[in-house]
Amino acid sequence: MSAATPGSPGDLPSVAPTLRALRHRSGLTLEAAARAADLSPAHLSRLETGHRQPSLPVLLGLARVYGTTVSELLGETAPDRESVVRGADALETRAGGWSYWPAGAPGRAMQALRVRIPHRGGPQDQVVRVHPGEEWLHVLTGRLRLHLGDTSHLLGPGDSAHFDSLTPHRLAAESSDGAGLLFVHTLLQSPTAALCLGPEATAGHPTPSGGTS
Repeated sequence: MSAATPGSPGDLPSVAPTLRALRHRSGLTLEAAARAADLSPAHLSRLETGHRQPSLPVLLGLARVYGTTVSELLGETAPDRESVVRGADALETRAGGWSYWPAGAPGRAMQALRVRIPHRGGPQDQVVRVHPGEEWLHVLTGRLRLHLGDTSHLLGPGDSAHFDSLTPHRLAAESSDGAGLLFVHTLLQSPTAALCLGPEATAGHPTPSGGTS
């Protein structure tokens, strides 16, 4: 998956212990969990000790490996499963250069986020991702390049995309000031889900080390 940017352990205090707890709950060794998420054991160890901040794609991948949600990884709970999410109550989280806010209740089959993707122009924009489920995104601001299978689409404000996540895909913000979008994905808790994380890229794409959704 795309490399997480270094950060102080206090930036995301709830993530490191939660990652460790969920891995132990899943009965996975550090090596097995890292392999399933297409990370190195050293990288996952740094995430679990708080010496690295996970990017959103890394969080999505680990959530699927552990059969949970990004919200749980971030330590968010909603015992009453509220139907309404107030914008004023949605706290921004920054990780791996991305900014995102919850746009739906945790613990549901569909996970909704409001995401800000910075303009990078670097190698991680080339990471291809394949996994079970469906994804829907709607561009709010900026221009977003969506590579979907063998096609490429330039999306602007008001444009949307809805696709099967088993189709190789990657995102990149083409605007110099980045792109903002609404992002919804289904969380399929399948025992074979790990087999679909980070496969070898098809011709014309570089070999992924994980990816952006």
